[in-house]
Amino acid sequence: MLDLDTIINFNEVDFSPSFAMCDSLVEKEAKSTCFRTNIHQKIGEELQKQVFTIKDSIDEIVTVHLLIDNKGDVKLEQMEASEIIKEQLPSLDSLLAISVQNLPKIYPAIKRGIPVKTKYILPIRIQLKE
Repeated sequence: MLDLDTIINFNEVDFSPSFAMCDSLVEKEAKSTCFRTNIHQKIGEELQKQVFTIKDSIDEIVTVHLLIDNKGDVKLEQMEASEIIKEQLPSLDSLLAISVQNLPKIYPAIKRGIPVKTKYILPIRIQLKE
């Protein structure tokens, strides 16, 4: 007989990663939304500090793949961007990596009471005018 308690969905966590400001939230969805909103905001703030020189206006979505390990350390795994972004903003991936390093402390995701590694895919809109 199969014990239902041994079936674990490894595609979901019990609690998503969290910033201190989101820790007081109890509901799983609210905590996850708080984390996603704040990580977008913090990375956006870091990017807005940069001065970019461009040839043409840009309004595109860049997809950022983040890995948050079981200690809460965040690493930029990959950036998916169009050729236009890569041509006009060749340093964007390194600037994103710095933005990720400058994030406030992150508490790792929890699965069955254990801190676990998670991957996040964040779309970031890059909008620059000549």
